[in-house]
This record gives sequence, C-alpha cells and structure tokens, in this order.
Amino acid sequence: MDYLTEMKAEIEKRKRQLEDNDVMVPGKKYFKRGVLSAKEREEYIRKHYQVESPNKPQESQTMGKDQPEKSKPLEEEKVSQLPRKEVIRKLRDRGEPITLFGETHYESYLRLKRLESLVPDFKNMGVGDNDFKAAMDAVDQQYLNDIISSSDRPSEATSTDVSVKDDGTREKDIQTMRAEIGTGDGNKDQDIILRFFKFLMKEWGERLNSRPLEEKRTTRGKMASATHSQTVSYLKPLFRQLKQKKVEEGLLESFVIIVQNMMDRDYIKANDAYLEMAIGNAPWPIGVTMVGIHARTGREKISSRYVAHVLNDETQRKYIQAIKRLITQCQKIFPTDPSRSFNYQCPV
Repeated sequence: MDYLTEMKAEIEKRKRQLEDNDVMVPGKKYFKRGVLSAKEREEYIRKHYQVESPNKPQESQTMGKDQPEKSKPLEEEKVSQLPRKEVIRKLRDRGEPITLFGETHYESYLRLKRLESLVPDFKNMGVGDNDFKAAMDAVDQQYLNDIISSSDRPSEATSTDVSVKDDGTREKDIQTMRAEIGTGDGNKDQDIILRFFKFLMKEWGERLNSRPLEEKRTTRGKMASATHSQTVSYLKPLFRQLKQKKVEEGLLESFVIIVQNMMDRDYIKANDAYLEMAIGNAPWPIGVTMVGIHARTGREKISSRYVAHVLNDETQRKYIQAIKRLITQCQKIFPTDPSRSFNYQCPV
C-alpha cells in the first residue's frame, strides 16, 4: 500500500509540474508530446546558455548584466569560403559586377554561389564552345588582314603562316633520345617527351608554311592551319606538366611507350599504345577495382595503365587527342614500311 501511495503522489507532483509549465491543459488527461519537447528545450537553453526567454524577460536582463558582453551577431561573423580575389575573378569571367550597392564581401560570395548553381560556367567546363571554329575564325581573320595589306606588300604572305617555335632539337638528336628514354628516370623521360613533341610541332608547322599561297587560302588549307593552331592550344597544359615534372605515373608510362614506338617508326604499335591509354582495356574501364567484399580473379590486371584516361577531364581529353594528331604527323614526316604504318595510303 505504501508503494501505491508513493506512486500516486509522484504522478500528482508530475502533473502539477506540467500544469505550471503550460503543458498540461486543465481538465484534460493528456498533453502533446511536441509541446513537452519544446518546453524542455526552452528550459535547457535557459539554464545552460542564458538566452533571453519570452516568458521571463526580467530574469534574463538581470543575468545579462553579470555576464560579459556578447560577441558580434552571426551575420557579421560569416566569412566567405573563397578568397576575395578568387570571387572577383569568377564574377568578372561571368560578366557580373564585382560588388553591388551596399553589398558585403560575404554577400558577393553568396551571389556567386547562386549564379554557379543557376547558370553553370559552360566555357570553363569545356562544354558549349567550339575550339576548331575559333581556330578557323582566326585563320579567316588572318586571310582578311592579308588581303587588306596586299596593296602595300603584294609579294609577302606571312599572315597566312602558322606560329612555329624552335627549341633547338634536330633530327639527329632523336637517336640519342631514343637510347635515353625508358631507362627508369621519370624526369629524364618527361624532358625527352617534351623535346620530341615540340620537334614534331615545329616540323608540322614548317611543312604547313612551305605550302604555296594558293593552297593556304583554300578551304582545305585553312582547315589544316586551324588544326595546327588547335593542337598547339591543346598541348599547352601537357607541356606545362612536363616542364614541372608533374605528369601522372600511369600517363607517363603510356607516353613513354608511344614515343618509343614513334621514334622506332612503328606506328601500328604506337597507335595500339595510344588506344590502350585513351580508352583502356580493363574489365571495368572506368576504374572500378572492387565491386564486392571478395576479390575477383582479374582484379590484379586492373591498374592505371589499363584505365581509360580520356574519361578523366576535358583538359586531359584534349591533349590526348592532340597526341593522336602528332602520331599521324610523325608518320608523314618520317615515313616507314607499309607493314608498320597505320592507315597507310600509297603516295600518288
């Protein structure tokens, strides 16, 4: 009996507490769980954080006098997650104003994030632009400039030539580079690859510039010049990585094999190595190495060498495409036996 009496007293005490907290409505035997949770949360915040409560404004004011001065509001403490210079650069690239009237740095950052989510920057993504059309427009502009200036210097036609840079590499140096490449020194391999690709670009440009003026001004001649200019722009990121010795190990291994076969004038093997690098021949070409808790039989055959590198990003896709053009031009510059040529065409 004492136990039942104590339980009834505890229930009555809890009921009075709920009524005091405006949770239990008088005359009803139930209350909403959400109301109780809200009251408990307010009580917890009042005790631990000393935040002003709407029910007891006088108590919060007296407690606030003894406490140190509060920090700045949350809005003033917000900081942009990007440097200010980066925010300005991205807004300028999109043609947007850097700062609106009365706008803070953080609000500029929020405006940039909103623009990036609503209107993606297709130009930097490599989508929506046509590099070959831009190169053709540049060639046409050079042709117009040549027509305008033809009255002053009718015998010259330098505006129709492509840009050619000579780094000092000669054909006699290829044999020496062939003996040094693939020896295990990654930095040396990157230097040789850079020199060989620049040599091919120089030879290709000189062959284009040596064409007759009438051939340069034809549609086919303009397309050839535009292809060279486009390849130059595609190879710039690769040349930068080769200079800084930052080419990925998997890609560098494929580059070495391709360059070795090109120097040996075995263009069929060079093309096979290029296809293996570009599209891969792994069981899962995108790069999946583990599809379950158990190892598969052919898992050891999957490495960076067998993965499709052309799927990584747009920049890498472009210079991989440019390497295929260099293989084609190398076959034209240094012809070999038909049995070792790719897509051999008998010269007329």
